[in-house]
Amino acid sequence: MTAIQGARERARREVTAAIKSEARDRIAAEGAAHLSLRAVSRSLGMASSALYRYFPSRDELLTALIIDAYDALGDAAEGALTGAGSEELSPAERWTAVCLSVRAWGLANPHEFALIHGTPVPGYAAPQDTSGPGTRVPRALLAVAVEAHRAGRLGPVPGGPPPGAALAEAEALAEEHAPGLPGAAMAAVLTGWAQLTGLVAFEVFGQYTGVLEESRADLFAHAARRMAAGVGLP
Repeated sequence: MTAIQGARERARREVTAAIKSEARDRIAAEGAAHLSLRAVSRSLGMASSALYRYFPSRDELLTALIIDAYDALGDAAEGALTGAGSEELSPAERWTAVCLSVRAWGLANPHEFALIHGTPVPGYAAPQDTSGPGTRVPRALLAVAVEAHRAGRLGPVPGGPPPGAALAEAEALAEEHAPGLPGAAMAAVLTGWAQLTGLVAFEVFGQYTGVLEESRADLFAHAARRMAAGVGLP
């Protein structure tokens, strides 16, 4: 790579970062549904034709922001499993650590959380590119269950497996993503993922206002431990 090529690539990265930053600010102020490439370009002092060379459409810019948000959330979740002292935790404590990291990220980044878990943007259909980043949190949760199962520490799922087709689908997912993991455990992990997302969304979107003020963190941690128990994690 020549010095000129390197300078051009650095400049492109810097402009791309500036576009994304301005877009995030506009989403925070106006909502994702009102994101406009022309408005972003005006704020940055760019010609709209120049911005289109970086992001040819609003949807491509939205996709980039969504992937960034999923990856940042995934980094937080996976970091809870690899941080100092994490290997000393019990399976239930590791599960809870992932849940707490997701909550902390959501509260610290409410607009990014809303972008990936809030009201769908009218006219936008997420492409396949978002699927991998979007499954990093459930994969972190699944990793806890798989580790416990391999160590012989995964207990039975309280209440037993789900009925019929739900168990069949869970078993198929387990065969694909976690061979050997019981279908009932996979179903419990999926349920836990949904519950985790809902709990964080409930708090991020202000649903506890006037109901719980001082004990939200304690209630969340308790719920995370109950989710872990629901998977059979000791």
